[in-house]
Amino acid sequence: MSLESRIKIAKRVAQELSDGDMVNLGVGIPTLIPDYLGDKKVELQSENGILGMGPTPDEENVNMDLISASKHPVTLDIGASIFDSSDSFVMIRGGHIDVAVLGVLQIDQFGEIANWAIPGKDILGVGGAMDLVAGAKRIIVASMHQAKDGKPKLVEKLTFPTSGNGRADMLITEHAVFKFTENGAELVEQLSDLRLEELQEITGAPFTYQDSVVNG
Repeated sequence: MSLESRIKIAKRVAQELSDGDMVNLGVGIPTLIPDYLGDKKVELQSENGILGMGPTPDEENVNMDLISASKHPVTLDIGASIFDSSDSFVMIRGGHIDVAVLGVLQIDQFGEIANWAIPGKDILGVGGAMDLVAGAKRIIVASMHQAKDGKPKLVEKLTFPTSGNGRADMLITEHAVFKFTENGAELVEQLSDLRLEELQEITGAPFTYQDSVVNG
């Protein structure tokens, strides 16, 4: 998993965010997004109790008492707020998060997410994923196209435990952008030079596309 690919995904997700959005950032690739927002004015929320996260601090200004839910050091924008994690989940469960950006272990062809447990592996618990998929108005998944073992993240049917009663609107990988509808996954943008046949080979679910997406 190269840093270059992770940054590529983070930059593409940033394009989907709009001024005024309240955005929750999950673990992994989503933590890179604050550094690629440019002039966009979004409110970045962390489930451990921060609203108004800024870019990643340089080494001289790291304060490990100020961290995100991913335990990464963060900065605060002017006007930022710090509060109890219970208040943070009131925001999430109350439907006040415009966009949640999450990583996944798997996502099915209709956008159902599995991102908290691998069967047979010890786990600590579901975390905030279940609340976010149910409470956020829009869900964007930011993920490498394949897992470390080479298996596709986008699959026909989940084999890992679901993260809850909510579905993603969009999946962004280093190779492609997919949106999800009741009819399944649709390829809406290619982000690498893979041929369509090569993309299909490394994707574990069928997807539709418009000719304009693959031809021009």
